[in-house]
Amino acid sequence: MSQVEINFDGIVGPSHNYAGLSPGNLAATRNAGAVSHPRAAALQGIAKMRANLALGLAQGILLPHPRPDHRWLTTLATDHAAAAPHLQAQALSASAMWAANAATVSPAPDAADGRCHLTVANLVTMPHRSHEWPATLAQLRLAFAHERFAVHAPVPAPFGDEGAANHMRLAASHDTPGVEVFVYGVAGGPFPARQHREASAAVARAHRLDPARTLFVQQSDAAIAAGAFHNDVVAVANERVLFAHEQAFADAPGFHADLRRLLPEVEIVEVPAARVSLEDAIASYLFNAQLVTLPGGAMALVVPGEARATPSVWRWLEEHVAGNGPIRRLEVVDVRESMANGGGPACLRLRVVADPATVDPRFLVDAAKLDCIADVIEAHWPERIAHDAIADAALIGRIEAAHTALLEALDLVGLIDR
Repeated sequence: MSQVEINFDGIVGPSHNYAGLSPGNLAATRNAGAVSHPRAAALQGIAKMRANLALGLAQGILLPHPRPDHRWLTTLATDHAAAAPHLQAQALSASAMWAANAATVSPAPDAADGRCHLTVANLVTMPHRSHEWPATLAQLRLAFAHERFAVHAPVPAPFGDEGAANHMRLAASHDTPGVEVFVYGVAGGPFPARQHREASAAVARAHRLDPARTLFVQQSDAAIAAGAFHNDVVAVANERVLFAHEQAFADAPGFHADLRRLLPEVEIVEVPAARVSLEDAIASYLFNAQLVTLPGGAMALVVPGEARATPSVWRWLEEHVAGNGPIRRLEVVDVRESMANGGGPACLRLRVVADPATVDPRFLVDAAKLDCIADVIEAHWPERIAHDAIADAALIGRIEAAHTALLEALDLVGLIDR
């Protein structure tokens, strides 16, 4: 079977708003209370997917979750109308749009049983995300129902797992056995370390990975304290290339040595702190980019517009591309609405290496299907949501109707509501 990397992007949901629910996510807390624009946010995501298709990449989708999450509120003995404002915001969160947190994925070449394994993230550290996993699990079990996949329920609490945002894979090519890297946190000053080593180890065991080719690497405390709440804010990998900030890891030299031992062809591109500070890297989401292999074999980096607008970052990128480095092309995308809530291009996608023929076709897109989805968004997504409007019954009705309209358009009504 043909093994290719498929990017499954989360469609930004109609309840997208700025409630500032995520301590350690500096953009989210800075924009708390601002007016959001769900329609524009979702269309920006569609435009990013169109750009991926134009690059010759395989593209899939993950759907917004039903919001408000009435079932979660019922477990708290309340409903949306009666709930306290903080519970209303947590029940209405559209954060499932960041598909990098949906699951950890190990392709078939790495697993002892020759199947592609996916473990849904539990996201227990943040209340607004902790109730996402049932809807995510339902989608993944439908999208990847083929026998070539194994979809696992989340690691139990209290071991925090935030999915692919803290996981990297390096290999000579997507379809060959690789080295899987699980990045965990220990301390981050005033902010929580969200990925626990115990959770990463449990996922590695469930995926039947070779312990000799599996690395557990500590994220630096400095990176977490600076606002790198996930590893993918300071590092990204693709095939043989690791692209990371100098201060991303607690023991970068030791990590690099292990990589070179296990994958001699690895290319490590480390951005010096003297050239790009942690603060600039995090504000611009330089590393929260899609590092992708184009059909011709060259690598491109898909960065947010904020990277181009940050002088130190753009100077470094232009110098790298002009030189003899492995990244040969830069693509700039506008995901401002997602960025304002703390998620760049890489946050919006889950990477799955698989044969597209084994994936439920309703979760794969081409230009025509994106046109259909965009039409639904244009017709049904709210244009704007003020933070003080999240209790408004009319708004809640519109959000729920919008979600139903999308499921109807994709022939998924009743299949992924949990």
